Amino acid sequence: MKIGLYFGTFNPIHIGHVIIANHMVENSDLNQIWMVVTPHNPLKQKHTLLDDYQRLHMVTLATEDFTKIKPSDIEFKLSQPNYTVNTLAHLKEKYPKNEFALIMGEDNLNSLHKWKNYEVILANHYIYVYPRLNSGDMDGQFINHHKIHHVGAPLMELSSTFIRESIKNKKNIAPMLPHKVWQYIDSSAFYRK
Repeated sequence: MKIGLYFGTFNPIHIGHVIIANHMVENSDLNQIWMVVTPHNPLKQKHTLLDDYQRLHMVTLATEDFTKIKPSDIEFKLSQPNYTVNTLAHLKEKYPKNEFALIMGEDNLNSLHKWKNYEVILANHYIYVYPRLNSGDMDGQFINHHKIHHVGAPLMELSSTFIRESIKNKKNIAPMLPHKVWQYIDSSAFYRK
C-alpha cells in the first residue's frame, strides 16, 4: 500500500487540510493519507499548542467520514522534538510492506534543504506537493526532481493561526472548520485567550 503522510500540528485542523488530503488521495496513486499529528514541530513554540490528544481528537473528528484518510499518533511515541527523517525510519521498520510518501505544500518544499537529513528523505521517499500562492522561489534541485510530484490542487490560503486569532477575537469561523471540530472547539472554549 502507498501511503501519503500529511504532517502537521493541526492546531486546529481546518477544512483546508481536509480538502487537500482528500484531493491528494483522489488525484494521485496514493491509497491512503495519514494525517500525522506532530506533538512538537521543532520550528514552533510548544506553549502555543493544544494538548496532543485534543489535536488528535480533532483530526479524528475531521476525518471519520473519509475512508482513505486516517488520523495518526505515530509521532507521540517518538522522542521530542522529532524530525521527519526519524519518523520515516520508524514507519519503514514498523510497516515494511507499505511505501510511505510525504505530502507538503510548495512553501515547505522550498525549505526542505533545511530539514535534518533531507537527502536521505529524498533518496528513499516520494514527495507529493500541492501549490501555494506565495511559495517563493523554488530551490533548483527540486524543480525537476524525479521523486517530487506536483499535484494540481485547490489553492487553500486558510491557516490555523488565522483561525486561532479569529476565535480569540470572537469572530464566527464555523464555516472554516469541519462541523464536529467546530462543536468540539466551541464547547471546550479552546483558543479564546
